[in-house]
Amino acid sequence: MAVIVSLFTFVLVILSVSNICPIQAQREGFSVELIHRDSPNSHLYNHIDTTYNRVVNAVRRSFSRVRRFQTTSGSTMDVQAEIIADSGEYLMNISIGTPAFDIAAYADTGSDLIWTQCKPCNQCFQQKAPLFDPAASSTFKRVSCSTSQCAGLDGSSCSSNGTCEYSVSYGDGSFSDGDVATDSLTLSSTSGPPVIIPNVVIGCGHKSAGTFDDSTSGIIGLGGGDVSLISQLGTTIAGKFSYCLLPLTDAGNSSKMNFGSDAVVSGNGTVSTPLNKLDPPTFYVLTLEAISVGTNRINFTDRPFGTDEGNIIIDSGTTLTLLPDDFYSQLVSSVDSMINATKVKGPEGLDLCYDATTDFAVPNITVHFTDADVKLQPLNTFIMVSETIACFSFGSFPEFAIYGNLAQMNFLVGYDTQKQTVSFKPTDCSKN
Repeated sequence: MAVIVSLFTFVLVILSVSNICPIQAQREGFSVELIHRDSPNSHLYNHIDTTYNRVVNAVRRSFSRVRRFQTTSGSTMDVQAEIIADSGEYLMNISIGTPAFDIAAYADTGSDLIWTQCKPCNQCFQQKAPLFDPAASSTFKRVSCSTSQCAGLDGSSCSSNGTCEYSVSYGDGSFSDGDVATDSLTLSSTSGPPVIIPNVVIGCGHKSAGTFDDSTSGIIGLGGGDVSLISQLGTTIAGKFSYCLLPLTDAGNSSKMNFGSDAVVSGNGTVSTPLNKLDPPTFYVLTLEAISVGTNRINFTDRPFGTDEGNIIIDSGTTLTLLPDDFYSQLVSSVDSMINATKVKGPEGLDLCYDATTDFAVPNITVHFTDADVKLQPLNTFIMVSETIACFSFGSFPEFAIYGNLAQMNFLVGYDTQKQTVSFKPTDCSKN
């Protein structure tokens, strides 16, 4: 069979219509269109880029991205936000302040703080969009050092005038420093007016640099910590959110990211596995029991976090699925033994590649989480890195394991932070 690579980039579009409060939104519900980054309908569309360039660049970023995990620093409402995958990193458009100011930032399940670059900016990475001006927002308010909002934020400190400051840095050298504040945050909907969430804790960055590109202005933390968007929305979304990651071949179609009751993943084919609470609470950690290649089951016995339950991070921002060296070697050997094709050299970090000028059969691969067997498709396990080369989309990393976004393509993936579960449902994300 032919193996087709897919990478995805979606963008969240905020609509300029009259606003409603969360209580009204709970009653009416709302949703937002997801536009693939590489769709001709996207403002990020670049006709010069090729699929293969995006794939190879995203593979490289997987190994840079993984170092970011070494960070130093009543009723429900249905909200759906637009998300764009930017070569393995997803952009989300929201609005901050009063009047609402649109920003595009990385939607990151591997971090908590919502931060954007702000005026005045003493040292900033270049961005295409204007900087957020806190002086122009009537609802912007700096947070005092004496508040629980400041005390509960990792990397916080106190300025000379008694206001809270944040400093977040990552293992890849990226960082952001600035003021901790509260302001209104607006999420949009395709089925009704946007919803305004008041007094959301944000970071207003005045000094930032690192591996950011000019299509973004910061990060929207979707992790499990207290200041993440998910935690701050809290009971209004019942701790639920879901996403469906489109393959690149479906660039002309759209999907969405859901919050609240619309984010419940159920129905035929749905499997659920427990979320594990570890320290820090930012990361969503599952328990991987084994991976099967055909009938060959390879048990996963690593304990990277020192516990029997919770051994692999699920992350929407890492492209490859990364596994400890010994287990990865066993997996590669098993996959290779079941493929009848000519092995060739691929890009750095991809160890198992084949000549794809002739179709070859890909073995069935099943990921066994606790209580959930996730059966992957060929588009989840092999990627085209050139017109003639297909590579296994898993890689090795010595310190811990990450379940990356290629393995999540064409699955509806739902997080329930109240029930502490993650659910997977095979889905044509272009029709979701």
